[in-house]
Amino acid sequence: MGLTYKGSGVDADLGDALVDRIGARAKKTLGPGVVSGIGGFASLFSLKDFMREAKKKGRSLESMDDPLIVAGTDGVGTKLKLAFAMNKHDTVGIDLVAMCVNDVLTTGAAPLFFLDYFGTGKLDVDVAAAVIGGVATGCERGRCALVGGETAELPGLYQPGEYDLAGFAVGVVDRAQLIDGRSAVKGDVLIGVASSGLHSNGYSLARKALLEVAQHPLDMPFAGRTLGDALIEPTILYTDHIDALLAEVRPRALAHITGGGIPGNLPRVLPNGLEAVLHRSAWQRSPLFDLLAKSGIAEDEMDRTFNMGLGLIAVVSAADADRALKALGPTASRVGELVAAKDASAEATARIDP
Repeated sequence: MGLTYKGSGVDADLGDALVDRIGARAKKTLGPGVVSGIGGFASLFSLKDFMREAKKKGRSLESMDDPLIVAGTDGVGTKLKLAFAMNKHDTVGIDLVAMCVNDVLTTGAAPLFFLDYFGTGKLDVDVAAAVIGGVATGCERGRCALVGGETAELPGLYQPGEYDLAGFAVGVVDRAQLIDGRSAVKGDVLIGVASSGLHSNGYSLARKALLEVAQHPLDMPFAGRTLGDALIEPTILYTDHIDALLAEVRPRALAHITGGGIPGNLPRVLPNGLEAVLHRSAWQRSPLFDLLAKSGIAEDEMDRTFNMGLGLIAVVSAADADRALKALGPTASRVGELVAAKDASAEATARIDP
């Protein structure tokens, strides 16, 4: 008998079985605009159909004069190591969608659709189905369609029992409604929306501090659950928050707080000559951040690495602050303001005061 693909470590039948398993979940995410999804070589999406249906729901997309396609891509990072260690694979797909869709949302765009990439050395259909089931859940929360993806079985490239994920989100916004931060000015107010924990950033440092240096076990009781459960809590999708905000006020800027923390992300959406000043006492954060600090990480290093309890920050005019705070809901807080930098031509910065 000659050499076979299966004999080299790739079983195409398993891939077919996975497609059969995830098809029903993917169909639940499909909405207006999807012409064809999983099954073909490429997916098709009708902007016209999507915008017509969106108008019926009160979002005036059909009248766009200059629609812009917005795209974002990301992964989950070493948070996957926790999924492997805990044998819990149904939430990292939510993280994958959230990391991509939240970025798209910061422009004011409506999410349209999502595609995923799942790569592993030896395909375990149950594990892959759990992961992609989480992707479908994330798409439902983010109100975008899961229209396709790629599953790759790559023997020798990954360690046994491990996999990697990447995601790709696409949205649309009218150029006239684009949120890009250019209108932000001194005196604007910063409204922060709480994160669910670390979201999907800083896990190399967190695992080093908590599991290696402090040697805390993942099953250690912590804040009413286990430490592992607190660490693997999925990233919040902010679609509903931003839709509620846009229905009430037009923010000057929106920042998704990911790797690099507040100092590394908020300035990305601010004009030169401005400094964002946040007051640490203005919001509550998960006790997970306190545990990280006790494990030997300096506060300034934490600020540069983690979201510190805020997954989304909206910049709004002082006149709109109260309405914005109400629209963003009970997990939102007024956390700071924009001030003039000493050098009007200097790049924007952000700092967190006590």
